[in-house]
Amino acid sequence: VELVESGGGLVQAGGSARLSCIASGNFLTVLDMAWYRQRQGKEREWVATIATHGRTRYAESVKDRFKISRDNAKHMVFLQMNNVNPEDTAVYYCKAVIDFEVYYQDYWGQGTLVTVSS
Repeated sequence: VELVESGGGLVQAGGSARLSCIASGNFLTVLDMAWYRQRQGKEREWVATIATHGRTRYAESVKDRFKISRDNAKHMVFLQMNNVNPEDTAVYYCKAVIDFEVYYQDYWGQGTLVTVSS
């Protein structure tokens, strides 16, 4: 199983960015998908989660600015980031709970860097 993120880069403060993550490999299905981020010198922190049926949860720091969505048919998760600020600068990681029918396992992507310029 492999998770690959894309969409990072340099964004101006107040602007928007859209991250994507696709899960590939031999598995039954993908359950919860989530985004985390790690700012320089800080621990990795949770950003948002979306369940298979679409229920979403957000960290307070991004609520009302970021939107998580998914495409179950393509095993993809997205993060629409709006009104970004320099505090959003981080490496963003996607995480997926992969269902192998007899067990579940968490997988992580390699991360994509988002840099917000002031």
